[in-house]
Amino acid sequence: MKIVIGNDHAGVEFKNKIMQALRSKGHEIINVGTDTLDSVDYPDIAKEVSKKIINKEANFGILICGTGIGISIAANKINGIRAALCHNEYTARLSRLHNDANIIALGARVLGEDLGLACVETFINTEFEGGRHARRVGKIEQ
Repeated sequence: MKIVIGNDHAGVEFKNKIMQALRSKGHEIINVGTDTLDSVDYPDIAKEVSKKIINKEANFGILICGTGIGISIAANKINGIRAALCHNEYTARLSRLHNDANIIALGARVLGEDLGLACVETFINTEFEGGRHARRVGKIEQ
């Protein structure tokens, strides 16, 4: 699976752990985030990840900032993006199952690394249920 990942300065270490774990499972990772602690603007990162999703260059996206809030708001301004801020495996699962989210947003200062990785694994391994949820997701796209 091809996954695009982006982060601001608050998420560098968190991103590196996630990339390492995903690569060890055979996933191809596109890194568009910063690799330094120098301050960067999360809306720019959200836009880069979103473009890769819209252009079908990746199956899913992962966005990381301090809380996950700002970066998810920025991504959701882009047509075709359904970014879900997830705090546990339940929200990660339901974001895919019911909302067909294509980006998971995580807070590096909110989640521990193990929980963050569990959220990502759950997210990328959950299929969209469709049915009544497809109608609702369709209304979001209008």
